Amino acid sequence: MRLLLVEDTDDVAEAVVNRFQRDGHVVDRVIGRADGWEAIHNFRYDLVILDANLPDGSGFDLLAECRKSGRGEPILMLTARSQVEDRVNALDLGADDYLVKPFDLRELSARANAVVRRHQGKTDNEMVLGGLRWNRAERRVLFEGRPLDLTRREFLLFEILAAAPGRLFSKAELLDRLFEMQAEPGENAVELYVGRLRRKLVGTGFGITTLRGLGYRGDVHG
Repeated sequence: MRLLLVEDTDDVAEAVVNRFQRDGHVVDRVIGRADGWEAIHNFRYDLVILDANLPDGSGFDLLAECRKSGRGEPILMLTARSQVEDRVNALDLGADDYLVKPFDLRELSARANAVVRRHQGKTDNEMVLGGLRWNRAERRVLFEGRPLDLTRREFLLFEILAAAPGRLFSKAELLDRLFEMQAEPGENAVELYVGRLRRKLVGTGFGITTLRGLGYRGDVHG
């Protein structure tokens, strides 16, 4: 998944970014409220992790702005405030979850995954797609009991397609979700990863269908 972290404390941000990147996710990090607002409007994120205290304003205000403008990205708030009123305020403003600093990175990862699953309407960690068993929490895909050998980007592409079988994704949307904001890949990069992943899915019962001029979709075969 692709995440946005809005956090001004460098050591906290570095630890969070490293954790999610190590798990294979794409992470953009910005420092303040204004940059967070711009990123949310310019890119599509599976999750926004938002600190409550920012150098140019309140994370609570950014949360409220997102919800008032109709933005539906799931948002997990980070706060150093332990008062019940602050936690209730975050939820009332539309946060999907919150975590009080200091926190364990394992808990942050687990909560982030749970928020995204709920947002996607999924309740189980495991999905069956043809002959594949995809464990979302463990981030692995098994075929006939053996893990598929997928690179980080290949897994990200699989994750996008497998989370919504039958849904059409344009090249532009896949490009947006596969790479960080500072990367500058062309649409040929999408074709490259689609081709690589498609070859690894041969015979598994789950494949990638190309609709020329429109994009790609993941399909379960009988």
